[in-house]
Amino acid sequence: MHKKRKNRIVDYLLLVLGCLLIVSCSKSINKFNDSQVFKYNEHSNILSLDPAYAKDISDIWAVNQLFNGLVQLDENLQVQPDIANSWDISDDGKTYTFNLRQDVKFHKSKLFGKDSTRTVKASDFEYSFNRLVSIKNWTMNYLDAFYATNDSTFVIELEKPFPPFLGLLGMKYCSVVPKEAIDYYGNDFRSNPIGTGPFKFKLWIENTKLVLRKNHHYFEVDNNGESLPYLEAVSVTFLPDKQSEFLQFIQGNIDFLNSIDPSYKDDILTVEGNLNPRYATTVNMISGPYLNTEYLGVFMEDTISPTHSELIRKAINYGFDREKMILYLRNGIGTPAVNGFIPKGLPSFNNMDGYTYQPKKAKELIQQYTFETGNSNPEITITTNGQYVDLCEYIQKELQKIGLTTAIDVIPPSTLRQQKAKGELAMFRASWVADYPDAENYLSLFYSENFTPNGPNYTHFKNEQFDKWYEQSITITNSLKRQELYQKMDSLVMDKAPIVPLYYDEVLRFTRKNIEGLGMNPTNMLSLKKVKKV
Repeated sequence: MHKKRKNRIVDYLLLVLGCLLIVSCSKSINKFNDSQVFKYNEHSNILSLDPAYAKDISDIWAVNQLFNGLVQLDENLQVQPDIANSWDISDDGKTYTFNLRQDVKFHKSKLFGKDSTRTVKASDFEYSFNRLVSIKNWTMNYLDAFYATNDSTFVIELEKPFPPFLGLLGMKYCSVVPKEAIDYYGNDFRSNPIGTGPFKFKLWIENTKLVLRKNHHYFEVDNNGESLPYLEAVSVTFLPDKQSEFLQFIQGNIDFLNSIDPSYKDDILTVEGNLNPRYATTVNMISGPYLNTEYLGVFMEDTISPTHSELIRKAINYGFDREKMILYLRNGIGTPAVNGFIPKGLPSFNNMDGYTYQPKKAKELIQQYTFETGNSNPEITITTNGQYVDLCEYIQKELQKIGLTTAIDVIPPSTLRQQKAKGELAMFRASWVADYPDAENYLSLFYSENFTPNGPNYTHFKNEQFDKWYEQSITITNSLKRQELYQKMDSLVMDKAPIVPLYYDEVLRFTRKNIEGLGMNPTNMLSLKKVKKV
């Protein structure tokens, strides 16, 4: 048979099989009424359902329904018990002893023999953490040792005190996984997850559909003693087009819409950033601080670009109106970042006098640069991806008014991430979403030991005083004293201007009127265990 024809036949058969699976899956879900299935779309796709590799928000959301760790964060970012119902911390802040619940079971699977499941033990956490060490997951960098002393006690010893450590353990990386499943599936565990979460894996047709079903043996209950979760199933589609996703939401085919997109923001929001009255009877909107700072970064080791000069970097910071940018380009969603890099929503937020719009001062800084260097026509390039072109073009026009020629280079998101990490971009658009709720997570971007590719210091900023304060801060257990030092570090970074903060983001969620209990939090985590459809 001709090779191309054979390939077409194979592709056709795979398509038919996929359709049959979707129909079968739909029938399985449809035996419940619509009020028992929560439906949302993930336009960014999902790459893995293995918590050890859950680094993108799309993966993290799905993994959060399937897995648990020692601790969890509540909606106020306070550390709460999860599989560990209590813990003790040694006086020197280096040893953590966790006492585990005895009623937590892995999802049912043939891998557990005739009982189909088994209870989680401390040795499972020991195995899971060793697995993270073997793949060099950065969360294990703080650990000196960890071990199970019995089935219900797990001990972690740190190399040195690290006050944000409990919050770090709330990340999905640190979820417990069963050795039996990893041994059996190997790398295919990414698409055959077995955890302890409120929902269990049912079906994943990549790029098409993901289905999770209720875990009837889940250990958590609500305040009235009723077992969680309330929903019978979660159904996720993967429409890549944001406009199509919006239409599906408006038609009631999906229950939840996260954030806004230029393709529909003027339809669903007013100019002031409120919900359009036409949707008042069918849609709810909730918003709040998001631990995400959007910014422009400068690669400090690029000595050719004018951005190597502190004068130019400060001129850029003073040279555009952030309030106008937020009002007209984001319908008022977000807060102009004039107070440093640490975002609103964290106790260490720095209410400093930062870079407000001062075009006269910006022009004077450029004139000083021209006088000192002899470069009468400084030119810079901002590299971004397609999603943020409008913001960068606005900044471009504003900077050209103050005498700074600015070009915009638009490249794919994956290329932007790679070139940013390799130090190939003089100036780049970036964002930083908190991995854990402590300002240290933001300030680590400027610690010299964290130069990329070994850490998140994309700008290669280096300052001896900053490094000294950073190393001091992670030894301070008193939260107020640590916050004061964090703010001093933030102010120092702003003074040297290796970045141009744009805005502190907001969590913006839209749900259908019949959704209850979704809530929100500053890390934009999606938790469905307390959601109801009424």
